[in-house]
Amino acid sequence: MRTQKIRNRLLSTTMIGGFAALAFAAPAMAQDAPASQDLDDVIVTGSRIPQTNLVTTSPVTQVTGEDIDVAGVTRVEDLISQLPQAFAAQNSTVANGASGTATVSLRNLGSSRTLVLIDGRRMGYGSPNDDAADLNQIPEQLVERVEVLTGGASAIYGSDAIAGVVNFIMKKDFEGLQIDAQYGFYQHNNDYDGVGNVRAEIARRATTNAAQFRLPDDNVSDGESRSLNVTLGVSSPDGRGNVMAYAGYRNNNPILQADRDYSACSLAAPNAGSGPTTYACGGSGTSFPGQFTDFSTFAYTIGAGRTFVPYDGNVNAYNFGPVNYYQRPDERYTLGAFGRYQVNDKAEVFAQLMFSDYQSIAQIAPSGSFFSVGDINCDSPLLSAQQSTAIGCTPADVLAGNRVPMYVARRNVEGGGRQDNLNYVSYRGVAGVRGEITAGWNYDIAAQFSRVRLARTYQNDFSVTRLTRALDVVDVGGVPTCRSVVDGTDTSCVPYDVFVAGGVTQAALDYLQIPLMQTGQTTQQIVTAAITGDTGWSVPTASRTVQVAFGAEYRRDALSSETDAAFQTGDGAGQGGPTIGISGDADVAEVFGEIQIPLADDQPWAYSASVDAAYRRSEYENFGTDTYKIGADYAPVEDIRFRASYSRAVRAPNVIEMFAAQGFNLFDADNDPCDDLNDDGVLNNSIPATCIGAGSHQVTTAQSDSGALNSPAGQYNFLGGGNPNLNPEESDTYTYGVVWTPSMLPGFNLSIDYFDITVDGLISTIGALNTFDLCYNQSDAAACGRINRNAGGQLWVGSGFVEDLNNNIGGLATSGIDVNSNYAFDLEDMGIANMGSMQLSFVGTFLNELLTDTGLGGPASVYDCTGFYANQCGVPNPEWRHRARMTWLTPWDLDISATWRHYGEAEIAVLAADGSLNNGGARLDRYFDAENYLDLAATWQVMDTVVLRAGVNNVLDDDPQLSYSVGTTGNGNTYPQLYDALGRYFFFGVTANF
Repeated sequence: MRTQKIRNRLLSTTMIGGFAALAFAAPAMAQDAPASQDLDDVIVTGSRIPQTNLVTTSPVTQVTGEDIDVAGVTRVEDLISQLPQAFAAQNSTVANGASGTATVSLRNLGSSRTLVLIDGRRMGYGSPNDDAADLNQIPEQLVERVEVLTGGASAIYGSDAIAGVVNFIMKKDFEGLQIDAQYGFYQHNNDYDGVGNVRAEIARRATTNAAQFRLPDDNVSDGESRSLNVTLGVSSPDGRGNVMAYAGYRNNNPILQADRDYSACSLAAPNAGSGPTTYACGGSGTSFPGQFTDFSTFAYTIGAGRTFVPYDGNVNAYNFGPVNYYQRPDERYTLGAFGRYQVNDKAEVFAQLMFSDYQSIAQIAPSGSFFSVGDINCDSPLLSAQQSTAIGCTPADVLAGNRVPMYVARRNVEGGGRQDNLNYVSYRGVAGVRGEITAGWNYDIAAQFSRVRLARTYQNDFSVTRLTRALDVVDVGGVPTCRSVVDGTDTSCVPYDVFVAGGVTQAALDYLQIPLMQTGQTTQQIVTAAITGDTGWSVPTASRTVQVAFGAEYRRDALSSETDAAFQTGDGAGQGGPTIGISGDADVAEVFGEIQIPLADDQPWAYSASVDAAYRRSEYENFGTDTYKIGADYAPVEDIRFRASYSRAVRAPNVIEMFAAQGFNLFDADNDPCDDLNDDGVLNNSIPATCIGAGSHQVTTAQSDSGALNSPAGQYNFLGGGNPNLNPEESDTYTYGVVWTPSMLPGFNLSIDYFDITVDGLISTIGALNTFDLCYNQSDAAACGRINRNAGGQLWVGSGFVEDLNNNIGGLATSGIDVNSNYAFDLEDMGIANMGSMQLSFVGTFLNELLTDTGLGGPASVYDCTGFYANQCGVPNPEWRHRARMTWLTPWDLDISATWRHYGEAEIAVLAADGSLNNGGARLDRYFDAENYLDLAATWQVMDTVVLRAGVNNVLDDDPQLSYSVGTTGNGNTYPQLYDALGRYFFFGVTANF
């Protein structure tokens, strides 16, 4: 009996992906029940109309609370991103550019185009710096299931549901006390033997720079995670009410890139030192103990004593990778309560209260002088005679105190890595009343309020203002003294002596290092009133009646952010530009309606058939939008069902996109297209002819040949910012599918669905790389006008930048096929008696296209990222991804699961003038091989109230695919938001009920 009970429970909860297919089997089973048996109506994601089965005309994929246990995750985004439809955006593996939030991007169309709901009600902005919902607010142990809807759903839920909807369905009506605890850690064997001979290159570089290049221990264990969740629920004696309260704690330890051999150096293209089959260890020109250059006649680093010696980027470039976090540390507290009480037969009041306090630290390489100071006084007492002569100071210059060009590029290794301390305190409350108006008609009225508060402190950065003063030093009675002390401008200044090893004092660090502060909050207010009802009408060929839903909604989203003077003015040397405060709000009033019309039930020509439609009118301050949907399903026989849907969705511009202040930021590029030396390693006039000239986008031949146009770190400046004149995005989604539940094979179901999503008027930027292509390869004058080089021809130092402001560009489009299947059977049916049962589940996605249209015309303005990664394409987009699971439900209260995760191969995206991307040539990282991961887990019910669980993810400790072009989209030479970059993950947990 107990085995059968467990089997039924797991059959309904552990199958991934074939949710709608599995649900279609439910009516067939219900046919055998007595006619008097009541079936509870349920709400399915993508519709407000309650249904007695879970059949939908739009594909819905499901993961469950049991999947969280089997996967051993304490972060729900890690589970969602395992689905082929989902891509992680911001998560715990992001260091450079981290917002501190956890977001998800369905179909890789962007997290802004994925609407996240809790029990069918939307979440607000996750941060003043990120408009996507923050999944850190969701307590994982209270999740009953997660439903993922493909494609546009704006007619049901409003703006943002372009790529689809992720709906977290929380547990309800819980009774008793439950305590859940889990501990986990990563273990990795550092024995990388893949493409590029990384270990050999690190060992080679260690012979000349042992301080920055070292191989980690052969066996490492780190990244420990701990979580504790307590849930308490009680129902009223008369059964009319229930209150459930919860509290949770989670803590994750950091992992440094230094502790994995494949991330212990920042990869670069092979060079003469590494050899053609080995990745070079690259790095940053902002080095240690420093680079001193005028970008023309000299480039030095520190030699013995107070001397300059020639700087060699192949030897002296700073290895910035090891200090970066591969996994950010975090700590989270959650607290909340869900409740309901039936006041009378016509009214039930309900409420949800949720609180979370989340803190994380994003650490990247040390700050310093990023070529921040461009000249020096020749009479500086910090310069030796050898040094002053080397940079072109004559005795007359020394005597007169004249200044000569010299950029200082030096890492603040003494002060440690830059740390972005991010703290979010989130509140969310829902209160409402629902009930029956009359037989078959129900109402639901609710008010919702959510607020996120950000307190951010950026530590260990240098002040450019103070750095300039600390390097402007004069001799006062034989004592090196800041000129600002002498003239009274800044009497606290301390000289920054970087011209000799060991010259930097703690007093200098205390003066130069500043904290940068940001505070802000987001607020969302929603009032919704909806009515659902059974019209009692039916067509002659159907036994089911026409169902409707209609209502109105008001929503206001507000956001504000304040930054201190250091952030506002860009005084932080390691910021890439200023961070300027923002304030704004947007509100919308909406009306909506939905109808479901059954066309046939138990007819000779149809087992069942129906159509449904939905419409929403939205009125914003400056514009209005109409969204709608129509769908149909047809089952000629009980075993097979065909379904199709079309939907028009919109995404209105949000506060950040409209009102963000203009300022500098960084973009990734393999090289400057006008750098003749670094594009292929030799001077051969291989750059576009458009590069040479006197325009703001052009350089001289000498500058092109100098090698100084290329950023050693692969990062360049762009000017970004908001646009209050943005228009809404519009999307069209088509889906066609078939669901098969063969009666000859009980327990089996299969669904195959085609999806096609097109987004027009995309709210985005043209992209600096696309601007490069348009200007230098297509001679587009407008694109060339957006490129502004500094006096030295550079785009990564000083005032050089590419303008890339928010705009409505062409669009995005994606299409493909989702495959979902499940099969559950008793082993006894296979001739194996008394051995329990098996459950098999499979979800896979074939990606047919992933198009970007910049809207600028020309053959390269449209490109397809299917099967490509990096540059214009970002995270790898394999043609095929799947997850398959096999679970053995033994007769000994022990369930054992094995999961196979597969990610297909990908190719480096190198855009050519004809719009093709397969132009990687002989690059070592041209191709990413397919990755396969094996996960094992077991749950053991040791007694009726206690369940133990344990598992290992990435059992074989597979190393990730590596590239030197991942930029800040990835981390540690790979894409840890997709690949298992940290090694094996062991976890152990217990759930006890009282």
